[in-house]
Amino acid sequence: MDANWRWLHTTSGYTNCYTGNEWNTTLCPDGKTCAANCALDGADYAATYGVTASGNALTLKFVTDGSYSKNIVSRMYLIASDTKYQVFKLVNQEFTFDVDVSKLPCGLNGALYLIEIDEDSGIAQIPCQQGGCQVRHQILRYPVPARHQVHQRRSQRRRLDALLQRRQRRHRHLRLLLQRNGHLGSQLHLGRLHAARVLRRRADARYDGLCDKDGCDFNSYRLGHEMFYGPGGTVDTASKFTVVTQFIGSPLAEIKRFYVQGGTVIPNSVVRATGVDAVNSITDGFCNQQKTAFGDTNSFKKLGGLAAMGGALSRGMVLALSMWDDHAVNMLWLDSSYPTDKDASAPGVARGTCATSSGVPSEIEASEGDSQVVYSNIKWGAMNSTFAAS
Repeated sequence: MDANWRWLHTTSGYTNCYTGNEWNTTLCPDGKTCAANCALDGADYAATYGVTASGNALTLKFVTDGSYSKNIVSRMYLIASDTKYQVFKLVNQEFTFDVDVSKLPCGLNGALYLIEIDEDSGIAQIPCQQGGCQVRHQILRYPVPARHQVHQRRSQRRRLDALLQRRQRRHRHLRLLLQRNGHLGSQLHLGRLHAARVLRRRADARYDGLCDKDGCDFNSYRLGHEMFYGPGGTVDTASKFTVVTQFIGSPLAEIKRFYVQGGTVIPNSVVRATGVDAVNSITDGFCNQQKTAFGDTNSFKKLGGLAAMGGALSRGMVLALSMWDDHAVNMLWLDSSYPTDKDASAPGVARGTCATSSGVPSEIEASEGDSQVVYSNIKWGAMNSTFAAS
């Protein structure tokens, strides 16, 4: 369980050190004092966070009413042992999982993704990161003034900042996005964990710096195949299906996707968008053409493209499994028409069937609290080795 979800309270009692999005200024006037006053509580995964495991399946609930609090969404990480994450090196390999998104409404996103972080969560290089893999602090977020900063020690701050400066130049992030009514696709992000710091700057600085905010995605609906993915679609999201992703070439040259449902292998949809070749996989050529056709800024190319992502896959990445709602733009970028000030018929604007009025967090948290996503049967290995078709 990500430490961001756990209860942070006084070491001598049960007063919150952090409520909503605000620190208790009495207990936490600065990082050093906060670290002395506050402790991170344990986690009752099922009762408090709505996270349950059964066999090889992991279920994440949207809203969980616990005995003392209400929890909304969650994020989990796959570990190999009590002290190490499971590390994935996927160049010329494939990654497969089953998923049930039948209970994900508009505005909710099931995100299974890979992040380049240390196998030991940074304990070897940053001794103050004492929680390790079982208490996920996500050390690359230290520059952001958020909950993680309570674990910094003043004497180590300079060393930590220097380490982060080195790491942010090579950090990569790969996401597989799941939604019942919108799309499922690979989205490649470069340096995603530093986005919060950059986004506080002026709006037109979105593409400055080291962070790729948009990545390169393959959204079948956006690319002209509206009936490929969704309830009753070629990939029918009303029932469980298998997602297979292959990372081809060294250096990485192509990311190939297909599905298995009802014993049938389903190739990814083929592009039907003007200005983009009729392909069904992610390559640098596809990414460049799509950015041009839809008028998007190509920060993906600027920050290294597939070769940069392949470097991260070679070094090793860690698996996160999550569900979340979007307090910024209501998930419209995934399942509706976005930006909302553009004509929905313009190239690249329509991304799914959800209304532009959908996905408001306060509304879906009240009306769709029983929503959930189920991930299961996770496998990885040589090409064409992790799935079977009848």
